[in-house]
Amino acid sequence: MKILIQHGHVIDPAHQIDRVADVAIAAGKIVAVGSIPPDFSPNRVIEAQGLVVAPGLVDLSARLREPGYEYKATLETEMRAAMHGGVTSLSCPPDTDPVLDEPGLVEMLKFRAQSLNQAHVYPQGALTLGLKGDTLTEMNELTEAGCIGFGQADAPMVNTQVLLRAMQYAHTFGYTVWLRPQDAWLGQGGVAHSGPVAARLGLSGVSVSAETVALHTIFELMRVTGCRVHLCRLSSAAGIELVRQAKREGLPVSADVSITHLHLIDIDIGYFNAMMRLSPPLRTSRDRDAISQGLLDGTIDAITSDHCPVDDDEKLLPFAEASPGATGLELLLPQTLHWAARANCKLAQALAKVTQAAARILGIDAGHLGVGAVADICLYDPDAHWRVTPASLTSQGKNTPFLGHEVRGEVVFTLVAGQVAYEKPTCAT
Repeated sequence: MKILIQHGHVIDPAHQIDRVADVAIAAGKIVAVGSIPPDFSPNRVIEAQGLVVAPGLVDLSARLREPGYEYKATLETEMRAAMHGGVTSLSCPPDTDPVLDEPGLVEMLKFRAQSLNQAHVYPQGALTLGLKGDTLTEMNELTEAGCIGFGQADAPMVNTQVLLRAMQYAHTFGYTVWLRPQDAWLGQGGVAHSGPVAARLGLSGVSVSAETVALHTIFELMRVTGCRVHLCRLSSAAGIELVRQAKREGLPVSADVSITHLHLIDIDIGYFNAMMRLSPPLRTSRDRDAISQGLLDGTIDAITSDHCPVDDDEKLLPFAEASPGATGLELLLPQTLHWAARANCKLAQALAKVTQAAARILGIDAGHLGVGAVADICLYDPDAHWRVTPASLTSQGKNTPFLGHEVRGEVVFTLVAGQVAYEKPTCAT
């Protein structure tokens, strides 16, 4: 199948392309950008005038809910959501049921995902058996099965001796350890940011120190072991400053932040809006501004959707009892664009946070439009506005703090390995 995408505004941060150009695709790969060979005869021409042609988005944290939580979402629904969101590669945390701590489970998930011919799925393996924090998994076997790194998802690692051994082992074989920095004791039982809003609402708080204490521990163990660590979903100004210092020191660390924390703060909880029940919790405007600055100066490497579909009933409970999480695959692009406009960030720099930089963290050849690369491409209309409603979301999970918001930027085509995996119905050519 040969496809020609013509007259689109091509933005490829990895190759510093930001201009109107044509893109030629053959045998699932990009064969030319800009200067198309005269003998190239496409089977299909996609007219992209007025559209942005960008690398397919790479999402560092998307819970697909399989195996074990199919009542919340299924692989089919969430992969379709990824296509609607222009996400062509994604990494899923290991907190499924059963946990991704056995090679057979990882292979099954990879096989199921590949059979759908949609987004490329890169599982994270469990760092410890059952995510219990006691016994290390067979990381070598899990890597051979397809894992790109190892973490605990949101399960706390209480025993720092086990974490030390895990990081020593990971460093020996060149694996990346993915950690969400939250102290097991300081973060225990909290449901909102520890501050005036939580106090006024009578909600148990999670202090910033829960993040910073965990970061101090992680960085000290990195100094001892040399292990490469990716920090998931930073949430505080103090935590970001610690990461900034660690990078200046030369520690092999990368970090991401969720798209939700880039826009919302604790006061948005309002009158116990369970859609705002997230982990980590929404923090203050100062923390949100620090996150934005961290992205601009490179302290934070990537933006993630932190996609976490939740059953409707679990969001109808009182705030403190509601399940944390928000659906985000379809909102990653428009909310990244919204941040870029608000922060006066160049479009290419913003898109790099959800393409090139995220792919580099995963260690995969994706997130760019280089000649010879797999043709994973997102075409979107930068001027299209749409309202976030349950009906407008393809994901089985309709739980998002952005319900009712009007967003700008709509995916029109998503190509995976040179095949049109999603096409907005009104855009047939």
